[in-house]
Amino acid sequence: MSPEVISRKLAKIRQVVGALQAAKDVTWKVFQEDIRARAFVERYLHMAVEGVLDIANHLISENRWREPMSYRDIFNVLSEHKVIPEEDLARFQNMVSFRNLLVNAYEKVDPEIIFGIFKGRLEDFDLFEKHVLRWLHQSGSKR
Repeated sequence: MSPEVISRKLAKIRQVVGALQAAKDVTWKVFQEDIRARAFVERYLHMAVEGVLDIANHLISENRWREPMSYRDIFNVLSEHKVIPEEDLARFQNMVSFRNLLVNAYEKVDPEIIFGIFKGRLEDFDLFEKHVLRWLHQSGSKR
């Protein structure tokens, strides 16, 4: 994947996360009572996670690293190749667990979990971007 493609995908994640960060009017009360507010938060969180997975899968494919056995394993592969540090591995694997809940068990997802991620975990997307850009810079200088 060219740096331009990764840059474009990271920009889309930033746009989506920025919209979530700007949604200061979505309080817990609004989230509980307004189905559109909840749908917005769920969909944008889902889009951001899918963007992360897309970038991760492209890095794995382009570099011909081992094929991940699961979505969670994608981040093991990235960690094995020093894209993300081991100490952040659980953070990104939890992101995938959340995605799997949204996709496969959407009727059972605890609204408090969704709201908690919305209000307290958006920095994880910035951290992923930081790790990817650092790795691209370091790997580019070795090629």
